[in-house]
Amino acid sequence: MRPALQLLKRSAWKGPFIVPLPIKEAREKNIPIRTNARSCTILPNMVGLKFQVHNGKEYVAFEVVEDMVGTKLGEYAPTRVRHVFKKGK
Repeated sequence: MRPALQLLKRSAWKGPFIVPLPIKEAREKNIPIRTNARSCTILPNMVGLKFQVHNGKEYVAFEVVEDMVGTKLGEYAPTRVRHVFKKGK
C-alpha cells in the first residue's frame, strides 16, 4: 500500500520526478552517487545502488532497497537534528 500512496502525490500524466544521475557508471564501478537532488523519486532500477544525499551540511550515505521504491531521496537524509533533553546531575 505504501507505493500506491507515494504515487498519488503527483499527477499520473506527469510521471515521477527524475533527475539524470550517473547510474550506469556507479553500477559498473561500485561507487556511491553524490547528489543534492533530494526531490528525485527512487525508481526500481536504483535498487542496490549507494547514494550520498546532501542534507544542507553534509552528505548522508545509504543504500537503496526494494522498500524505498516510490519515495524520494531526501526522505533518507534528515535535515534537522533530533533534540534530546539530558538529565541533570
